[in-house]
Amino acid sequence: MEIIATAKEMQRRSEQLRLEGKKIAFVPTMGYLHKGHLTLMHEGKKRGDVLIVSIFVNPTQFGPGEDYERYPRDMKRDLALLKGVGVDICFTPPSQDMYPDGFQTCVEVEQVTKNLCGTSRPGHFRGVTTVVAKLFNIVKPHLAIFGEKDYQQLIAIKQMARDLNMDIEVIGIPTIRESDGLAMSSRNTYLTAKERKEALSLYRSLLKGKELFLQGQRSAAKILTEITGIIKEQKSATIDYVKICDVHTLEDIEEIKGEAIIALAVKIGKTRLLDNIILKEE
Repeated sequence: MEIIATAKEMQRRSEQLRLEGKKIAFVPTMGYLHKGHLTLMHEGKKRGDVLIVSIFVNPTQFGPGEDYERYPRDMKRDLALLKGVGVDICFTPPSQDMYPDGFQTCVEVEQVTKNLCGTSRPGHFRGVTTVVAKLFNIVKPHLAIFGEKDYQQLIAIKQMARDLNMDIEVIGIPTIRESDGLAMSSRNTYLTAKERKEALSLYRSLLKGKELFLQGQRSAAKILTEITGIIKEQKSATIDYVKICDVHTLEDIEEIKGEAIIALAVKIGKTRLLDNIILKEE
């Protein structure tokens, strides 16, 4: 596995691969890898000739008081996992290379980032879309793979790629869960044993919402009442949002017609967790 640490060298290497006719698959990560990340990489191995993974904890998507400094990092462990998957190139840029002195350009996707996490984390998605646009320009992939756990992020990146005529296929992969249903996340390591148990209420509440939908309930308000009730039973839970939205625009809906998404963000103790489930006729 090659390890490349500068943007210029990564661009040069990717251009060489393209000239050789190789199809580049790309998985961007912030490191501290888990099975969810590895699943994206296995998909990349299937779909591309060369698999490139980036590890970069992006400072611009963290707001004041968020966990940038304490975000879990373990490069040695991550590199061992990448080798086990068969990753061809790992791109590990320093912050100074991604955001040099005088940096002043941002990419902002306006509409689909307004609701959900966009309300409680202003500036977060501007940081996400800016760094992903930069990574796309550096790695030059033919396809990029993201997890659906961060559904709003996936929609924003797809929108950006369409709007800016990026010649990249953006692919979403269903959320990977622990055996008990908890959505895999690097932040799960923050949870105490007691909090870990209470965090299971998130997926349990989503399953309840899906059950009500499949039984014929179409009122978003009635489904949301049931969901929030399950989460509020947990002593350590603080709800940021629980919403039912259009799967494309991410705008709130009152009556479910066709597909919809239940999306939630909940703090268990001090740890903010995301999860979602798609509602559609089976």
